[in-house]
Formats: sequence, structure tokens, C-alpha cells
Amino acid sequence: MLKISELKFDADGLISAVVTDFYTKKVLTVAYMNAASLEISMREGKTCFYSRSRKKLWRKGETSGNYQNIVAIKADCDRDALTVEVVKSGPACHLGTDSCFNDYVYMSDELEEFSVADLYKLIDGRKTDKKEGSYTNYLFEQGIDKILKKVGEESAEVLIAGKGGDKAETVYEIADLVYHLLVLMSQMQIAPADVIDELKKRHVIDKKVKQQRMQ
Repeated sequence: MLKISELKFDADGLISAVVTDFYTKKVLTVAYMNAASLEISMREGKTCFYSRSRKKLWRKGETSGNYQNIVAIKADCDRDALTVEVVKSGPACHLGTDSCFNDYVYMSDELEEFSVADLYKLIDGRKTDKKEGSYTNYLFEQGIDKILKKVGEESAEVLIAGKGGDKAETVYEIADLVYHLLVLMSQMQIAPADVIDELKKRHVIDKKVKQQRMQ
């Protein structure tokens, strides 16, 4: 474990800190720390930065309530930059967005970005932005009973494919199931973050059980 004294701060006594979401791995923001703010961050377990414009320390969330709970801080090989993995309690950007990085400067035509969260937004958007011939719109129009029926059917297909030992077919059927689960979630106004929060609770409980067993 490195000590703060082993890090290389610049001429102004600062070190860059790339803040990332512990669960999604998305880059949330890039800020700066000095030795004092880094020490506070480590002691309190929440991000504290140094504002170059205001020339003062600032704790993320002290006014907005959007705190960032630190999971880990790592230094690069030159020890002159940090990554800070966090579990956030709200938007990372002062503009109210999930991340400060939203405006594309370039995107490859061949390598398109994809995430389950983006797919959920697309599905959820079909409630208001209807498209002719859209299967998603069809499911919403049919209602909860139809959606639940499809979830049941796709679950059975996953079981059959898994039992058959066909990996490619199982992947295909799991993708179908995930899609229909996202439709169900949208119908019931369940956001992906709600499911992640539930999984986080179980993870904490699991860690406590392991610690108790080790004692």
C-alpha cells in the first residue's frame, strides 16, 4: 500500500484524479487533489478535491448531497495520477448528468458503444416515442399479462438451451430473456439502478457473513 508521500504531485502540489463508477466502470469526472484533500478522502471514505478556480478544498456532495463513497484509490505506474473508484449517491456532474463526459468528439463507425442501461432507456422511450411495427410498442400495448407471459416463455427457452449444453443457443436465449425482463421493468417503473441497489445490499450482507465466519 503506497503512502501519500510516495506520490508525485505537480509544481502546484496537485495530482489528477480520474473518478470512475465502481459498478459500471464509466468515467464520471476528472478532478484534482492535493495531499490534504487526498488525506481527507481516505479518512472519510468520500471524495474531496481541490478546486483550482476557487483555490480551496471541496467535498463532493457537500451542497448537492451527491456524495461519492470511495471503494479504492489507485496510482499509475509513474505515481503522478490517480483513479478513484466510487459508489455514487447521485449525478456526478454539476449539470445533473450521470457523468461529466457526454459530448462525443469522435465515434467509430465500426465499434458502437452499448450498455444495458442504454437499451433500457430505448425500451422505456417507446412508451412515448412510438414506432410503427415496433415489437416493444406491441408488448406495451398488450399490457402486463402479455409481458409476463413472454418472460415465462423466454425463461423456459433458457432452461432448454442450457440443458442441451449449447453455449451459443443459451447466450441467444438469455439475450431474449434479458430484453423481455427490461420491458417488464419499464412497465413496472423499475430502473436498472433499483436492481443494482438490491444486489449491492446482498453483497454487503454476504461480506458480513464471510467476516463473521472468519472470526
